[in-house]
Amino acid sequence: MSPRRLLYVVGAVAVIAVVVVGLVQSGASTKAPKPDTFDLAAAQRQLAGAPAPLASLHRQANRLIPADVAKFSALTAGLEGHPVVINKWASWCAPCRGEFPVLQDVSLRYGKTVAFVGLDSNDNDADAGKFLRHFPVPYPSYVDRKARVAQKLEIGAYFPTTLFYDARGKMQYIHQGPYRTAAALAADIQRYALGQPK
Repeated sequence: MSPRRLLYVVGAVAVIAVVVVGLVQSGASTKAPKPDTFDLAAAQRQLAGAPAPLASLHRQANRLIPADVAKFSALTAGLEGHPVVINKWASWCAPCRGEFPVLQDVSLRYGKTVAFVGLDSNDNDADAGKFLRHFPVPYPSYVDRKARVAQKLEIGAYFPTTLFYDARGKMQYIHQGPYRTAAALAADIQRYALGQPK
């Protein structure tokens, strides 16, 4: 084998290795997930009686709501007095598919005390709607097609990303990458949103 051909082969192997390692580290799969079993109607019944600002989010469960920086800022301002968890996602993001069952579980567990908000960024309505039909959540997602809101929040590049705000509206923590377990997300909610030590 000529040195040039050997160099091409080594380069190709290196590229394949990088892709495989990236998929393994992200826990991602390019296959469509199995149908979800989350019962959105039952979740909404369980969340009944939440404070008015949180109940408003629950009434908009699983909806895609057009937003811009001003609208999103008004939304978060209206949630002051309650801890807030914002999750940036996209339908094309494989790690997001793995994370959504965790969000379903934890948003139901904490939904009467913590406001959960989705931020669907760099996506399209058809694919995002299909994603949410597959992975329904008891809170709305705000549409951020050109990532202007994400840029304002300084979380433009990485998917998924989760932000934690305390009840005073102060951002406490940014988690980049997916939560793989409900326990891990719950621990960060306790620590950063609710201000309780681990």
